[in-house]
Amino acid sequence: MAGGPTICPTLLYEDAQAAIAQLKDAFGFTVAGVYEAEDGAVLHAELTHGGGTVMLGSKGGEGAFVQAMKGAGPVGVYVAVEDVDAHCARARQAGAEILTEPADQDYGARDYMARDREGNVWSFGTYIPGQA
Repeated sequence: MAGGPTICPTLLYEDAQAAIAQLKDAFGFTVAGVYEAEDGAVLHAELTHGGGTVMLGSKGGEGAFVQAMKGAGPVGVYVAVEDVDAHCARARQAGAEILTEPADQDYGARDYMARDREGNVWSFGTYIPGQA
């Protein structure tokens, strides 16, 4: 299992192409791969940020995962970033909905929250799980 993340949040979007653009432009993700159906639906995409990966695709279609996700609510994803304030400014400039402004937390981290185009909540902060 060496060489990549072992936990990857997986999200489905009504407009996966717009989601990819927002994750890239507003939140600083890098597109590692996008695989599309003939009709332009995103069958599978991988976007990276630091040492993590998010996988996503278009809602609809077929398969066990798509069926399991029907009716699922929004998800919350946490991403560690070095400069919370600059990251938030980039997200705001790209039109992301900022839910909480950057703030220092009692446990020593700094973070903010934003919502993507389809209601998922993204938290960006300096806390890195497993590191004291």
